[in-house]
Amino acid sequence: MSEDNTIISIEHISKRFGDKRVLDDISLNIKKGEFVTILGPSGCGKTTTLRIIAGFETPDEGNLYIGGNLMNNVQPHKRPVNTVFQRYALFPHLNVYDNIAFGLKLQGVAKDEIETRVMRVLKMVGMTDYEWRNVDSLSGGQQQRVAIARAIVNRPSVLLLDEPLSALDHKMRKDMQIELKQMHRTLGITFVYVTHDQEEALTLSDTVVVMNHGVIQQIGSPTDIYNEPVNCFVADFIGESNIFNATMIEDRKVSFMGHEFECVDEGFGENVPVDVVVRPEDIYIMPRTDKGQFDGVVSSCIFKGVHYEMIVNTPDGYELMIQDYNPFEAGMEVSMIIKPNDIQVMRKERICNTIEGEMIDATHIDMLGGEFECLPQEGLKAGDKVRVEVDFDKVDLTDDKRDGTCEGDIKFILYKADHYQLSVRAENRDYVYVDTQDVWEDRDIVGINIRPEDMRITKIEEAGA
Repeated sequence: MSEDNTIISIEHISKRFGDKRVLDDISLNIKKGEFVTILGPSGCGKTTTLRIIAGFETPDEGNLYIGGNLMNNVQPHKRPVNTVFQRYALFPHLNVYDNIAFGLKLQGVAKDEIETRVMRVLKMVGMTDYEWRNVDSLSGGQQQRVAIARAIVNRPSVLLLDEPLSALDHKMRKDMQIELKQMHRTLGITFVYVTHDQEEALTLSDTVVVMNHGVIQQIGSPTDIYNEPVNCFVADFIGESNIFNATMIEDRKVSFMGHEFECVDEGFGENVPVDVVVRPEDIYIMPRTDKGQFDGVVSSCIFKGVHYEMIVNTPDGYELMIQDYNPFEAGMEVSMIIKPNDIQVMRKERICNTIEGEMIDATHIDMLGGEFECLPQEGLKAGDKVRVEVDFDKVDLTDDKRDGTCEGDIKFILYKADHYQLSVRAENRDYVYVDTQDVWEDRDIVGINIRPEDMRITKIEEAGA
């Protein structure tokens, strides 16, 4: 349990659906009056988290507190929260007034009090004079406002919003984002908002919670999340990024793209593999006649309305995205500068694949849902649990799953300036990471092969052995 201004406390919650672990030991504190957005791709666990807060799902492990009270087994209608769903869930046979008043009538609130509260929330959401309209006659934006009014009329301590703008067109989404932000200020209650739209999260939130694979990747303000991502997933998912494999030479000096750069980061150690992110707007571009830190040739230049977006190729084979107010046309030779404050150094989450498996015999391992051949392993026998290390570039993918030792599906594609790094979920739901020059699509089904000589195998010693 946390300090007094915390209204929601999620403590080490895990959740499974069958053999799929959708939440993996997540913890999160949400303050009173805060606008918190849970952000991530489809299947990351964000909606499950919201449903656990609402009471529509029960955690397998961990505890949920709202207002200091344990809520694990409290029924949804007894929690001080209301939910606005993606599809609004309005009653088509009731008009606007009766949709909003429905919950109050169930609670036995007096008729005069119901009328006062309904008319007040209609004014808050800009729907005065619509109370007797049929909900089917309303636009998507108007229906969304009615759904919010129905939720807030009960005066919840927390308003939960599950991708409430996803059904609206682009312009209406923009308008409703402004209205939601204003509504939050007016109501002064806690908003917990779920979306996969990065721009929406940055626009609306006091705090952004980035999730992937059922794990919280980073919690911070929109500015912190954008300017100081903690790993490659966050850097790539939030806005456009140039991401590089790099080496931290020493404090305040990092090497990538074959050049050494001054930076502001410290405490990583010396000659340590790291990742680096540089936002496209933070690379200074100029004609080749001006001397920069490194050179390149523009391969494309597209006008984006406010700025130009250029792709620049360096002589060493790196491809950079640059955004600038001035155009540099395709074919132009240019120089570039990256300033120390614009280089964000991140610790690598992993430096190779680490896969757990079981020896079938001295030359075969059961791992990733398949039977892989390995070099003869002295001292290992059938049934021994082992750990297999494989470099990212030593995993081979085939476009026909039948040509693989096992199969997998591509879940995440990260471009790292001169190659792609793929996250591939294997048959047993473990992940394997692949560095490749080949172009794949998200959700492609692939075959997975690893050569025997590319495996480094060690026995996992059992506790107490």
